[in-house]
Amino acid sequence: MIAPTTTSDDVLRVVVGMRRVLRRRLRARFGQPPLRGAQAELLQQVDAEPGIGVAAAARALYLAGNSVSTLVNQLVDDKLLRREPDPADRRAVRLFLTPAAVERLALRRAARRELLDDALARLDAGDRAAITAALPALEHLLATLEDRSDPEAP
Repeated sequence: MIAPTTTSDDVLRVVVGMRRVLRRRLRARFGQPPLRGAQAELLQQVDAEPGIGVAAAARALYLAGNSVSTLVNQLVDDKLLRREPDPADRRAVRLFLTPAAVERLALRRAARRELLDDALARLDAGDRAAITAALPALEHLLATLEDRSDPEAP
C-alpha cells in the first residue's frame, strides 16, 4: 500500500522538481560546464556578502568548513572566486567574485527569470494569482526553515 502524500511531500516534490527542470534547461542553454549546486550556492552567498570568510560561508550554507574550503579551491582554480587576506586576521581569507563570476551569475539569473516568466505567462490568470498569493506563506516557510534558534537545526 502506498502511503498518502502530505503537504510536506507535495511542497518538496514541486520545489525539487522546479529546481531540477530549471537546472536541466539552463545546462542546455549554456555551453560552459555547469556549476554544481554547492558551487552556485557559494557564489550566490559571496555575491550577497562580498568579503565573507570561509567559516561564515560554511555556516550560511549549512556545510562543513572543509567542504567550503574545497569549493573555494575549485572556484579559485576556475577563476570564479578570488581570496584576499583578512586584514583583521592574516590566517583567514575573505572571498570575492571575479568579473567572470559576476557575469556568469547575471546570465544565469536572467536565463532562470526568462524561463520562469515564460512558464508563468502560459498559466491562466487564476493560477498566476494563486502563486502570487502563496509567496508570502512560502517566504514564512523559508524563514522558519532557516531559523537558527531552532534547537534541532544544524
